Amino acid sequence: MTIKKITVLGSGIMGHGIAQVSAMAGYDVVLRDIEQQFLDKAMEKIKWSLDKLVSKQKISQEEDEKIFARITPVVDLAEALKDCDLMIEAVPEIMDLKKKVYSEVDKVAENKTVFASNTSTLPITEIANTTTRPERFIGIHFFNPPQLMKLVEVIPGQKTSKELIDTTMNFVKSISKEPVLCKKDVAGFIVNRIFIPLVHEAAWAMDRTGATKEEIDSAVKFTLHFPMGIFELADFTGLDVIHKATIEMHSRDKKVINPHPLIEKLFNEKKLGQKSGSGFYEYSGEKYERINLTEELAKKFDPIQLLGTILNNAAWLVTNQVSDVLEIEKALSLGMGLKKPIFDTAKEFGISKIVSELKMLSQKHGSFYQPDPYLTSIS
Repeated sequence: MTIKKITVLGSGIMGHGIAQVSAMAGYDVVLRDIEQQFLDKAMEKIKWSLDKLVSKQKISQEEDEKIFARITPVVDLAEALKDCDLMIEAVPEIMDLKKKVYSEVDKVAENKTVFASNTSTLPITEIANTTTRPERFIGIHFFNPPQLMKLVEVIPGQKTSKELIDTTMNFVKSISKEPVLCKKDVAGFIVNRIFIPLVHEAAWAMDRTGATKEEIDSAVKFTLHFPMGIFELADFTGLDVIHKATIEMHSRDKKVINPHPLIEKLFNEKKLGQKSGSGFYEYSGEKYERINLTEELAKKFDPIQLLGTILNNAAWLVTNQVSDVLEIEKALSLGMGLKKPIFDTAKEFGISKIVSELKMLSQKHGSFYQPDPYLTSIS
């Protein structure tokens, strides 16, 4: 299975980023969207991004022009898929929309074309089964923004061929990214299975302990070694993204999240975080703002129940043979910017202490907190 020509469907923030990194690696890329104006905007953004790399002396002016020339914007779907080896779909995270796109693509794509979805939470098998080639279908989950983030989760569906898994892992490496294989098509894959539930858990911790957002965020940053607080990260990601992911993941697996009503409330109030000027925190301007978190504030909140939730979901991935500890640590380091392995932090807290905390939480608040067998086996 040789990949030479790539077609990216959808020219939004993810689509044009994927097109750019693929072209930078030497691939010929067709970028497709339903209207020319979307493509014009996307090509402007790619040009801006490449020019920035020139100004930072990361690439030469000549390389900039060659990379840009490798990307062809196309509106017509059949034309976009001509001679395509790998199609990467990056349309919005709406299952009905994705299924509609694939029913159109399936009719015009050549037999050699393999399909990949850049979904962050939707089940690969379910999308693959709407096509005539589920064995030639795989999940390639890039992280935002693709130009900067090194991690790519590779997710086979139930029928994906072994050959396509190997080809995809090699393709990801060829564009200078780090692939992490999510061996089973589970809700949230690896990173979102840990990140999304953690936002809800932080909201429950606020209710149960009376801690402030700033105290919880400071503890997440300074005690759990995250690059920023969890509420801050949620605002940065967008509460709309988190709310949609919550619904998708929880509808498929009740064990993955203990949904807190505050997330839906903020979403309904259009308080989506940084992008709308208000989320968990208030923001004043266009420019990206950081919340003032301190080590002093971190001392006022013990994040053991948050750590318990992270570990429980990580342990579930191990127990269910979705991944292993090393790969999970790699995914959290590259995908969420963790500065220290989470199992190392857990050992400092004491794994048996974390297991006791989870047992206590499960008695008070239900079976969601029941410690995973892997966690009890290492405590």
